[in-house]
Amino acid sequence: MFNNKIRKSLVATALAGAFALSANVLATDLKALHQEGNQIQRAAVQSQEKINNIYEQSQELLGEYRQVVDQTENLKVYNDFLATLVADQKRQIDSVQRQIEGLEDTRKGTVPLMFRMIDALEQFVKADIPLRTDRRLERVERLRELMGRSDVQLSEQYRQILEAYSIEVAYGSELAAFQGTLPLNGQETTVDYVHVGRLSLMALSLDGKSGWVWDKETSNWDELPGSYLTSVAQFIKMARREATLEMDRVPLIAAE
Repeated sequence: MFNNKIRKSLVATALAGAFALSANVLATDLKALHQEGNQIQRAAVQSQEKINNIYEQSQELLGEYRQVVDQTENLKVYNDFLATLVADQKRQIDSVQRQIEGLEDTRKGTVPLMFRMIDALEQFVKADIPLRTDRRLERVERLRELMGRSDVQLSEQYRQILEAYSIEVAYGSELAAFQGTLPLNGQETTVDYVHVGRLSLMALSLDGKSGWVWDKETSNWDELPGSYLTSVAQFIKMARREATLEMDRVPLIAAE
């Protein structure tokens, strides 16, 4: 009986020790598991932070990539635009070059023509009635000097030649009077000149008592009959706007 109690007591003690040992072991294991769980959690947090950082970096890289792609597309469009401009400018340069070559060919043909026009103008002035001949020949000489100037463009040279021709044309349609000297018998006599276009060039002495008309056939001044003096004086007044324009008698001896 006593032995049974002892055995039961030993068994109970053994079981209590076993439970105590198991509890200690379990507590140790739980603590270790808790620590490992904390470590795993911290590692998970760190991993998540790394993942977040990687994601943010990937998003930044993606944004940069898209920006680079957009810039590349823009540059491609801009380069295509520049290429179009360059091609167009090249066509314009080629066109201008062809025009310059054409102008040079035109210049080669125009310049000799302009010199011939000046020569023809001089010949015409010398063959025409002696109407302000010195002034007209001076204009011809100025044209020749103009042709020798490199600072004057060809277009301006041509314009002035045409202007000189226009002046000559105007002489043929105007009624004009001016004062000058008339060479008579080796002397210079001051007279009033008047011309009716190129139909007639007349001169009247300042006292109105003598008159002359240019004769193309003889290249000389012929004295007018007294019956013409009043008409010549009237033409001078009309040319000076001192009388109303009207028909009157005039000796018609025109240049050939």
